[in-house]
Amino acid sequence: MGRGQLKLLGRTVAVMAMLGMAGLTAPASAAVALNISAGFAPPPLPVYAQPAIPAPGYMWVPGYWAWNGADYYWVPGTWVLPPRVGLLWTPAWWGWAGGAYVWHAGYWSPHIGFYGGINYGFGYFGHGYEGGYWDHDRFFYNTTVNNVRNVNITNVYNKTVVVNQINRISFNGGNGGINARPTGEELATAREPHIRPTVFQNQHVNAARSNPGLRASSNHGQPRIMATSSAGRFNNNGIVAQGRPAGREFAPPRGNEFRPAQRANEFQPAPRVNEGERREPPRKDEERRERRE
Repeated sequence: MGRGQLKLLGRTVAVMAMLGMAGLTAPASAAVALNISAGFAPPPLPVYAQPAIPAPGYMWVPGYWAWNGADYYWVPGTWVLPPRVGLLWTPAWWGWAGGAYVWHAGYWSPHIGFYGGINYGFGYFGHGYEGGYWDHDRFFYNTTVNNVRNVNITNVYNKTVVVNQINRISFNGGNGGINARPTGEELATAREPHIRPTVFQNQHVNAARSNPGLRASSNHGQPRIMATSSAGRFNNNGIVAQGRPAGREFAPPRGNEFRPAQRANEFQPAPRVNEGERREPPRKDEERRERRE
């Protein structure tokens, strides 16, 4: 076994140990990417408005910083259709373990799992989801955290959400990270079967990865496109451009001070379910309407 394989094996063992201490086992069906890691922390989460929902049935997937092997890049928040009725989205998150920042991929499941205690906004305030709930085959939207005013949606409610601590930290653990541990309910969700991101979500990530303006080394933590109303479409009038600065300008470490990441296709994805993914219906371009968190 070569030195590189030993290093990767050691890091994987360290990550598994971290998950075990937290009570987060990694079942074979979980969408956990243990091979993706970086040597320095991701930038703070930028502050942005949520674009209007394109049509009933869509769910909000918050934006996050991803890693391309040499640089962080922003994956804009967007509206997507779930793979099937009854599923909720658990966002991806970064966690410090084994001397590196380790990537944990997002997934669909009937319940919200642990996402590092990260406050992504728009209902994802660190634990659980305050943006809505399923009632049989209908999803009810909380209008206090979702921009659903442009579409005739009757399955809505208004619930005020109090967030005791607001910050823009984008990772768990390590120096300056969020100090959060999974709840008992989140631990139970970790043991459930998970469904990986949809085709449209993957297309969205690929489009973000190939966009130079979304790389942290270029935008210094302030992406040119914060969010979109349509997954993978960065050139229509449903995009949300730069928002408010999240703090001081992000500057990555100089020189080769980061650990290499494995390629994205080396994720350990969850198996597809038998149900076919719901396809994006055709829709007209919507006027850009922003809603502050």
